[in-house]
Amino acid sequence: MHFVDAKGILTGGKGRYGMNIYRGCSHGCIYCDSRSRCYQFTHDFEDIEVKQNAPELLEKALRSKKQKGMIGTGSMSDPYMQCEEQLGLTRKCLEIICRYGFGAAVQTKSDRIMRDIDLLDEINRTAKCVVQITLTTYDDRLCRIVEPNVCNTKRRIEVLEAMMKRDIPTIVWLTPILPFINDTEENIAAILEACARVKVKGIVCFDMGLTLREGNREYYYAALDRYFPGLKERYIRAYGSAYEVLSPKRDSMMKLFRAFCMEHGIMYTPEECFEYMNTLPERFQQLSFLDD
Repeated sequence: MHFVDAKGILTGGKGRYGMNIYRGCSHGCIYCDSRSRCYQFTHDFEDIEVKQNAPELLEKALRSKKQKGMIGTGSMSDPYMQCEEQLGLTRKCLEIICRYGFGAAVQTKSDRIMRDIDLLDEINRTAKCVVQITLTTYDDRLCRIVEPNVCNTKRRIEVLEAMMKRDIPTIVWLTPILPFINDTEENIAAILEACARVKVKGIVCFDMGLTLREGNREYYYAALDRYFPGLKERYIRAYGSAYEVLSPKRDSMMKLFRAFCMEHGIMYTPEECFEYMNTLPERFQQLSFLDD
């Protein structure tokens, strides 16, 4: 990893903000879109860029905000990579979010988030906290191949359960679904049953497939050659250089997904899930105007 002094830390506005403390990732997921060249990395993806002044920038930004809102983190780089154990920048930023009465929407694949569950609980009691966990593959053996340097799906489900016991709302990202690898109704059904058991608030699933573009396509195809010999050629025949790579079984799996969510009262449209994650309850926004 290497350290930089960033010029800013928050993006967005009008009560909906985003924040990425790190750039790059050490999880090694074979499908990661953040490897795409459009994001213009000037360093190796695994050489994590650390915005070492993130807490100072965040405090300065929040001090000047006249409207409180939700702050999302983890969309481009997981805030709970291994380096967070040593650096603790995510925790410092969460402490600042809590101190200033903002809400947080944290996305991760790592059980390291459990270190901060008391702090997340406090944010949820004083404003709002939403924990987002990615689940793609219920089978542990397959999980170790496609997401090699992070805890397995069953452990992530334990994290969701721990959040449920604290009444911290959770959202699951059911994406990506890899054609000819984890695109089975058995896999989807197992994940959905687990989501219902731990009472997730919503599930984000854009479609049953993945996206491939310059940068992440090459990395993904190299992984297919390594772990699934012959599958790359099948992808090329089926999809060519398409950006959107959808499972041949997408219709039946999306039908299963929607029906299950409706039956169990789980939000399932991306629009509804994002609106929930990005909206701070009005009573906290109103109080903020009195404080400012």
